[in-house]
Amino acid sequence: MSHTVSRRNALGLLGAAGTGAAAGPLLGLNVASAAGVAPTTGSGATPVQGLHLTFGSDPSRQMVTSWITESSVRRPRVVYGTLEGGFGSTVQADTRTYVDGKSGRTVWIHHAELDRLRPGTDYIYAVQHDGATPDAGTFRTAPAGRAPLTFTSFGDQSAPQVTWAANGTVGLDANSTPATKDIVTGIETVAPLFHLLNGDLCYANLDVDRVRTWNNFFTNNTRSARFRPWMPAAGNHEIERSNGPIGLSAYQAYFALPSTETDPELAGLWYSFTAGSVRVIVLQNDDNCLQDGGDVYINGYSGGRQLAWLERELRAARSSRDIDWVVVAMHQVMVSSSDANGADLGLREKYGPLFDRYSVDLVLCGHEHDYERSLAVRGVVSGSETLTPNPVSSRTDVIDSTHGTVHMVLGGGGVSGTTNQSFFKDGTGKVITAVSATADPGTGKRVSTYVREQAVWSAVRDEEHPYGFAAFTVDPGRHPGDVTSMYVTYYNVNKPSGELSVFEKFTLRRRRSDG
Repeated sequence: MSHTVSRRNALGLLGAAGTGAAAGPLLGLNVASAAGVAPTTGSGATPVQGLHLTFGSDPSRQMVTSWITESSVRRPRVVYGTLEGGFGSTVQADTRTYVDGKSGRTVWIHHAELDRLRPGTDYIYAVQHDGATPDAGTFRTAPAGRAPLTFTSFGDQSAPQVTWAANGTVGLDANSTPATKDIVTGIETVAPLFHLLNGDLCYANLDVDRVRTWNNFFTNNTRSARFRPWMPAAGNHEIERSNGPIGLSAYQAYFALPSTETDPELAGLWYSFTAGSVRVIVLQNDDNCLQDGGDVYINGYSGGRQLAWLERELRAARSSRDIDWVVVAMHQVMVSSSDANGADLGLREKYGPLFDRYSVDLVLCGHEHDYERSLAVRGVVSGSETLTPNPVSSRTDVIDSTHGTVHMVLGGGGVSGTTNQSFFKDGTGKVITAVSATADPGTGKRVSTYVREQAVWSAVRDEEHPYGFAAFTVDPGRHPGDVTSMYVTYYNVNKPSGELSVFEKFTLRRRRSDG
């Protein structure tokens, strides 16, 4: 496209969007026309909704813009460029659909990959389809090679919403709290390069109107996700009855993720990407955990395919001279001292040896609706029936991650039913060691068998505050073989007004891999 917008006009059209303050449509008709976008007066077209970003396969050069519509549209597309040069490029979007198995409603999601971008560069973009008012945002590509960067993470968010109850009255979805909105503002206050959302995104599977819940989730999060990629892991509450062979087709339609999986049934459920010197590996744990937590029980659905992929990813990351940090994002947990879901022996059996062998630095989870982190752990306590992770150091302030992996439970993303008040007081935790062969008729879930253990791995937990998120700032060091540091801050998102406060800080360190 030959049309451009000047830098001044581009900044004007984005206005508060550049600071993360705006959530509504950002392009007026005059500016849209200057960018080569058709006027929309009186069109009646279904609007752009839920604008969000995800990284492409190379985060330094690729970004995917995605949005939702309630009907089919013509020519979904994105115009984009830099703040200095204005809009100068156009790319057509691909459209995915799914039919919600509960309501029979069809949802259309449009994904456009912006390619051949410049590393570490700020871009502006606007999405539109024929007859609709454009919506817009900005983003920054990841750096190529070692450079400072910050990312954030939490799990278990839900969506702030009311809905129509089954009897036609107005009802509040059971998982909604004001914190689901406040935490998005908190992420924008930190303004990370990207955000990791560790499963149980919106709990649509529990709601009367699943499509409305997903829509409200994206309406809430677009206040941040239009400005920086929100990279999700699918949790047990993304498993929706009658939505695809394993219940994950809604999740797979809403997100375009850098998956290398060739089987459409499994595409996007696990994936990885590199930002600076950080390799992020995202897993879908219902394949490997024992607990029955979704609408259907799907343990073992990949036939070992995900686990084999994980080992290949870890081996490649640790053999690379360009990657220093290996971070795993997933939903269910390998550590917990709360009397809630508990840790899962299936994950300890399958992931633990791999995390040890390839010296994973951080494991970021959700699932337990609280905050807890482990000491650096490596191997298991001798003779432990539950494969209790073995602490290698008692340090909680500065940690050499070459000696052990730190697990962080970040389940305070906003959902109700928090579990910070349920921490065991006697230094123990509980572990799911088996589930029943069939579901309990009353609950529809397989019954878990729990074994208590001494939580010798537990380092820090927040018993007072239910909501919060973590921020991770990477200092890559200056020279080959130098020490690189990751500075971690856990923020509380406080009731009732949502202001942030710092709960704790700690530092991970290791030698760069290019020494």
